[in-house]
Amino acid sequence: MFSSVKAYEGQHYSTLKRQCLQSGRLFEDPLFPAVDDTLFYQGNRIGRVHWKRPGELCDDPHLFVDGISAHDLHQGQLGNCWFVAACTSLASRESLWQKVIPEWKEQEWDPEKADSYAGIFHFRFWRFGEWVDVVIDDRLPTVENQLVYCHSNDSNEFWSALVEKAYAKVYGCYEALDGGNTADALVDFTGGVSEPMDLLEGQFAQDEVARNQLFERVLKVHNRDGLISCSIRATRVEDMEARLDCGLVKGHAYAVTDVRKVRLGHGLLAYFKSEKLHMIRMRNPWGEKEWSGPWSDSSEEWKKVSKSEREKLGVTVQDDGEFWMNFEDFCHYFTDLILCRLINTSYLSIHKTWEEEVMRGSWIHRGDPLRNRAGGCINHKATFLQNPQVSVPVCILLNGILLVDVPVLIKQLFYNQVELNRKYRMHSAQQKVAGSIYINSRCVFLRKELKEGRYVIIPTTFDPGQQGEFLLRVFTDVPSDCKELTLDEPPQTCWTGMCGYPQLVTQVHVLSAEGLQGQDANGASDPYVIITCEGEKVRSPVHKDTRCPSFDVKGIFYRKKPKEGIHIEVSWKYNVIVDTFLGQVTLFSDPNDRQEQHTVYLKDKGSRQDNNLPGRLTVRLITCTTLNNI
Repeated sequence: MFSSVKAYEGQHYSTLKRQCLQSGRLFEDPLFPAVDDTLFYQGNRIGRVHWKRPGELCDDPHLFVDGISAHDLHQGQLGNCWFVAACTSLASRESLWQKVIPEWKEQEWDPEKADSYAGIFHFRFWRFGEWVDVVIDDRLPTVENQLVYCHSNDSNEFWSALVEKAYAKVYGCYEALDGGNTADALVDFTGGVSEPMDLLEGQFAQDEVARNQLFERVLKVHNRDGLISCSIRATRVEDMEARLDCGLVKGHAYAVTDVRKVRLGHGLLAYFKSEKLHMIRMRNPWGEKEWSGPWSDSSEEWKKVSKSEREKLGVTVQDDGEFWMNFEDFCHYFTDLILCRLINTSYLSIHKTWEEEVMRGSWIHRGDPLRNRAGGCINHKATFLQNPQVSVPVCILLNGILLVDVPVLIKQLFYNQVELNRKYRMHSAQQKVAGSIYINSRCVFLRKELKEGRYVIIPTTFDPGQQGEFLLRVFTDVPSDCKELTLDEPPQTCWTGMCGYPQLVTQVHVLSAEGLQGQDANGASDPYVIITCEGEKVRSPVHKDTRCPSFDVKGIFYRKKPKEGIHIEVSWKYNVIVDTFLGQVTLFSDPNDRQEQHTVYLKDKGSRQDNNLPGRLTVRLITCTTLNNI
């Protein structure tokens, strides 16, 4: 699985450890040394720090004490609850934490093999499309002989502190973790897809149907080993980490550690009752300060649940930061939810398989408009379409994920529906079908189910001229073959003179057809449309069970012989509509929309005779003399 793991900054764990053992010296990381610059980028704010190895802090250090648990983690003197919450979620998934902490048995302290200890550890994070292996030494920052940052319940357990140090190394220093996005950490730990959800916008607290649907989604993500986090939005600086009367904390990330449908009642009666309560369990990374409302640790509501059910749920009465809530209360108090799915692309799985396309690109600012790829948001109409454009032919689009390696950029994903045969970049606005919000986050997510067709995804920054690299991930139910559109128009080659160069570009948009006669015994017609121009064909998907199809299909044609007609044929099970549009009659030199409705005649597929049954075909044609105007 990790054959393609990349050594971070070229540091290879096995090589460095072997060198340390041969020299008899403990590893000291030259790239992340035990100095204040490793801790801060704005100056020391906690006083004199002493760097100590675990063996200097306790007599019997271990990576894990009695295994790994969500209760192992406690946030230290750093505002990185987002990271600690993600680690808490990670700790509950053995298959996931073993990716982040590889060869953990080999890395564990072994009193019987003291000579194998070299003071070096390594951890793995998924960064921009690949797993990276990060090497650290085990010198940890302390004040008065206590760990300054993340630590465990057990004073001799160090996995959380070491993972935090490796993550801080990737970010540049510990202080760089002060304030962040849980969604980013969940992706880094899994390689999955983080979907942020605004619970206020969805009105889940008021809408019972929507709330139940959301619970089923959350339950499915949890049952399929996904990771989940939540928080209560703080709208003012003074609200950050403010505690509400119910015990919850604003501006603070919580890890979701369990999602269940809980049976109410006792004994056999509980099994015959259809009523089940939707419940969700969370943990505060502080290891204290819990929810004090209904279904909190010592609330009366737990008497409604049998003892065996409580034991199964692991209900405990102690201030350990972990607590249960019913989902209705959860949606009432919490404002933001993050679902990190492990998208299944394996053909060996019993669950639905999704196809993943991964593409790397960049926003590059150049003076030449045709070469510029940093056009900014759609408010900048003159430059917006200068952004990168990625063509995606899809059946159903699950989601698009944009990862950017310049976190300070505010960015968006923008979907446009285009012609089925588009090969060249868009130069005029097309139909927008979806768009994410602009957000200052490393990861931008957009989920949208779209009908079969071709789409162009435009990753953008908010302001023009901003540069950076991005990774685009697209998940569909069939292979989508993402490709960046780089050419503006058909290239001129040495054969152009002999074969002719396009003189006109025409967009044909077949909107609908009416009056289709003939159907099978079930009344179905299953029509489709074919557009033909100078030997090139565009064929729409079949529209099932209709005699009045709304095709909404577009084709774009670069025409060398503008006077030749464009042939449009609507076919279905028994008949065919045929219409030919002559260039000199229906095409116009100005780029304005012209919608034509034509009464044509149905022809039986097996006969040349007209049946004199009128049908109606609605078509829009747009013609441009300048090739790069569409």
